[in-house]
Amino acid sequence: MAEDWAPVREWHRAVNARDLDTARRIAAPGIRVGGPKGAAAGVEVFTDWITRSGIRLEPVSWHPVGADRVVVEQEATWPGAPDAQARQAPPVRTATLFILDGDRVAAALRYDDGLHAALRAAGGG
Repeated sequence: MAEDWAPVREWHRAVNARDLDTARRIAAPGIRVGGPKGAAAGVEVFTDWITRSGIRLEPVSWHPVGADRVVVEQEATWPGAPDAQARQAPPVRTATLFILDGDRVAAALRYDDGLHAALRAAGGG
């Protein structure tokens, strides 16, 4: 079990810093990235999402669901989004289900409808 969830912590650092090299290193080859606008797979999809979304995700709480799954509740903002209003909007509470494949993130699936939805999807609630 990833006791300290290091790959997920690195994922947050990479996304928030727009660090594409780190993002490529910690992403499993077929990483699934999903959210309210749909889901897609692949490292290039992931790195494109990082640059295009402008999102910043600050972890608030961690909810391990198994040896390879954790749901992280987060405060989401979009300071790098092209829409000026998005940059000024207050944070949105969201939750992301992370699935690990060894020391890499195999899936990052965001649920804007809350922690319980993400936990249900993870099989833990």
